[in-house]
Amino acid sequence: MYGIFHGDTIRVHATASDLKDAYAVTTAPHLTFSLEGELGLYTGKTRTLAAIKSLMERRRAELQQQIDRYGELAAPYKAMQTILAWNTLYDAPNHRVITPVSRNWSNGWGGFVLFDWDTYFASYMLSLFDKNLAYANAIEITKAITPQGFIPNYQAPFGNTSWDRSQPPVGSSVILWIYNKYKEKWFLEEVYEELLSWNRWWAKNRDMDGYLCWGSDPLPDSLKKTEEGADINNLEAAKLESGLDNSPMYDSLNFNPRTHLMELADVGLMSLYIMDCHSLATISTILGKKDEAKELGKRASYYNRQLAGLWDEKTGIFLNKRLDNGQISHRLSPTNFYPLLAKACSEKQAERMLKEHYFNPDEFYGEFVIPSISRKDPAFADNDYWRGRIWGPMNFLVYMGMRNYPVQAARLDLIAKSKALLLKNWKKDGGVYENYNSVSGEGGDVNSADGFYHWGALLTFIELIEKGYMD
Repeated sequence: MYGIFHGDTIRVHATASDLKDAYAVTTAPHLTFSLEGELGLYTGKTRTLAAIKSLMERRRAELQQQIDRYGELAAPYKAMQTILAWNTLYDAPNHRVITPVSRNWSNGWGGFVLFDWDTYFASYMLSLFDKNLAYANAIEITKAITPQGFIPNYQAPFGNTSWDRSQPPVGSSVILWIYNKYKEKWFLEEVYEELLSWNRWWAKNRDMDGYLCWGSDPLPDSLKKTEEGADINNLEAAKLESGLDNSPMYDSLNFNPRTHLMELADVGLMSLYIMDCHSLATISTILGKKDEAKELGKRASYYNRQLAGLWDEKTGIFLNKRLDNGQISHRLSPTNFYPLLAKACSEKQAERMLKEHYFNPDEFYGEFVIPSISRKDPAFADNDYWRGRIWGPMNFLVYMGMRNYPVQAARLDLIAKSKALLLKNWKKDGGVYENYNSVSGEGGDVNSADGFYHWGALLTFIELIEKGYMD
């Protein structure tokens, strides 16, 4: 049996004879064997079953040796490495190796799906132990940039992509973090122009009265979820751009059909964008692009001043503000802590936010943290996706923000509780879940939490960062 890949023929051999008269349910080319005994499949030189077993045992021992190097973090490292390895696949039509969020999702999207921030997070985790896979994923999602100049919400087979919307701007920061580990300047050069285009796109297309808002342009995405030219409310698509698809923060908001924006000054988006400006300015400086570094610094300062105006002294946290009527939103999620990422708050403000809200059992604190909406919010009880469940990327981003301030107690608490949540499920059923129940800590209690979704491993990756493995 053989496969032909653009002129390269790969022959597949086996240690047993194939079945010529199998009860196959397909007329397509296929290879069938009896599974009554042991079977070895291989390419290249001839190998016996004993030789294959010996090779596998040698590789297994090498992998175990790699795992054991992490000592007390061996189990969480193994969970992270396993989930990333399982979801890594070869995208033959595009001649590349990528790591989509999960094989279940890849199957549902026709072969693969690369989501924006999901893939950047995967590339950062991969950089711990596989530089080439880290580079491959970070570069491929960046090269998915649209003609309009933004990294799309998703890229899937047959040209399917989200022409109308992006996703949270974490790319420049992840690229910089990976660079800080390997110090290979070509990597920055490879993605620089796309990252700069994306950064400029946010300020040009998602600004309303000096604040950044999530939005959706009047273009159909490839899945035909909108009709071209139709005068429709694209609030649902704007929610998808946030990455927090059904967050209660966005319930009953107004979508402006003229600006194509959800009329909410969003603390999370503005914080992530300021962080993006800072990271890309650093990259610009490394590459000797002084004018661009200055441009990015100015944008960071401008939106930092705007974000400062969203601080609420009475409640001790930054709050979203509706731009259609000026009302302040008191619906709290972990995104209200994201100014820590942007270094946009004073040490006193950081201490208040964590003391009065993170450590508040009526809001975010508990045996398991951090719920995606405050525990006292009416929607918390929904336990549905971003309506109350715990998500690895939120814990990860809050942790990265905490690193900017002397808040060791909160940081170590978040690390310990995040690892405990992941290991609770990993030890129970081998699952690394897309999201988790904020009360019971269960990942498999709902159907909307994929059981082998790679960004769940961010829950334990933060301790590997803390212990210096990414320095």
